Parts: sequence; C-alpha cells; structure tokens
Amino acid sequence: MQNKKAYYIRVAGTIALLGNAALAVVKILLAYISKSLAVMGDGIDSSTDVLIAIVTLVISAIISRPGDKEHPWGHSRAESTTTLVLSFVIFFAGAQLAVQSGTRLFHPETTQQIGREALLAAIISIVGKSLLALTQFHYGKLAESEMVKANALNMKNDIVMSAAILLGLFLSQKFKLPILDPIIALLVGLWVIKNACKLFLEINFELMDGNADNSLYEKLFTAVSSVPDVHNPHKARIRKMASLFDIDLDIEVDPNMSVYDAHEKAEQVEEAIREVIPEAYDILIHIEPLGSDQHQREEKYGLKPEDM
Repeated sequence: MQNKKAYYIRVAGTIALLGNAALAVVKILLAYISKSLAVMGDGIDSSTDVLIAIVTLVISAIISRPGDKEHPWGHSRAESTTTLVLSFVIFFAGAQLAVQSGTRLFHPETTQQIGREALLAAIISIVGKSLLALTQFHYGKLAESEMVKANALNMKNDIVMSAAILLGLFLSQKFKLPILDPIIALLVGLWVIKNACKLFLEINFELMDGNADNSLYEKLFTAVSSVPDVHNPHKARIRKMASLFDIDLDIEVDPNMSVYDAHEKAEQVEEAIREVIPEAYDILIHIEPLGSDQHQREEKYGLKPEDM
C-alpha cells in the first residue's frame, strides 16, 4: 500500500516539478520584459511550487520506508512535518512580494507602463495551472495524500490569482493606469500569505493529534457495535498521520470469558474497524471486564458513543 502511495506521489511530484519549472521560467522572463511586478509575483509563486514538487519527490522516498526501532510508527509523519516547513516558505515568499509591492505604491514615480507580454504571461499561467491542478487532484486521490491534494488546491488557487492578474493588467492597459500593477501584486502577496497560514493551521492541528472529523468516530463505534458480546467502547482516540490513522480504544467483555476468546473478540473488532476505516495504520484495543468502567474515575481523554 505504501509503495503504491509513494509511486503516485512521485508521479505527481514529477509532473508538478516540470510543469511549474516551465511556468516559472516563462512568467519571470515575461515579467522582466513587461516590467510587471504582478506577473513577477506570479512567477515567484510558481517558483515556490517548484520547491514543493522537489520536496514531494524526496518525501515519497521517505514515507515508503518501513518502521524501524527509531520510528516504530513508520515514517508517514515526514509528509506532515515537511508540509509545515513549506507553509513557512510560502509565507515568506508572499510577504516579500507584499513588501515590494507596498514600497512601489509609496513611490509611484518608479511605476512604469506595463508591456503586453504581461497579458500573455497571465494567459499561459491560467492554462498551465489548470492542467497541473487536474493532474494533482487525480494523483492526490489515487495516493490518498494530503500533501498532493494540498498542492492541487494551491494550484487551483493559483488559477484564480492568475485570472485576477489578467483582469487587472487588462484594465491597467486599457485605462493607462500602471499603478494598478503594484496594487494587484500586493493583493497577490496577501493571497499567498493567507494560503500559507491556512496550510500551517491545518498541519499544526494534525501534528497536535487533533481530529475534528466526527464521522470517523461514528464509523468506529458502529463497527464495534457490530461485533456480538462486545460492550461499552470508550477512551477512543483517532490521530492522523498524513493519510493514515492511528486508533486506540477500550472495550468491555464478559469477565468470565477466557483470555483466548477475549482476544478473538478484539481481533473481530479490529477487522470490523478496518472495513469502515481502511486507512487505519495501527489499531490498539484494550480489553476490560464488563462493568469495570463504572468504578473508574472520570475519563480525562478519549471519546465514547455518548460524546457523538
């Protein structure tokens, strides 16, 4: 499963790398010719996408490694931690563009008339990003990779950004208002910063073992209830590890049941959970005698069906 996932991530990364590298070169070259700061910002954004693609290829090799004594849960979290670092890279790229645009706005005498090459760059960006977004969504779904899906969403946002740049440049040339170029560039920079912050919050939530998807717990408790002679699932915890899930929970069985039979019940529960949550990487089930939960102090962690 992990080898196939790594293969799809490598394919997605290679396509993104080549596609974004070509777009970055074209946009930066046309931005230099046309003197457009907005197109230059779009080119910088594509350059950050090249970096993301390179990291994606490196990560595909890391996550395919099996668990070892230093990493008994495997290496899936490498995808999450790397995505966190990338959010900072994207943030600083957007911040640099915003600062440069703001400086141009406060010194309008430095603003020049924008060449028609800027319009061509925006059109090329829209077409190229549309093709790249489609391929990334496709392979992200095949690989069930949040990193690739996030990259696809980033490219989808880039399409909107390039369309806005195209509109702004058209209005700038039509009404002879070159000041619109740094204004558009500033908005692009803020857009990049917004996406970086959103990505950071999502990944940080995952790294803190947060999980806001109640449907996963509903599937979990439904699976447990389908196994006969298993009672009171509680202390359930589901944490995300990239595209996989680590699951812990307690169940209760008849105290007179043999250890062997209790173990068999735990195996049946695990099989039932994997049927409804196939992305489960590891499932740890703690068996307790029926009724023992009533004598314990109030639980400080984990969920039970009533919490849904």
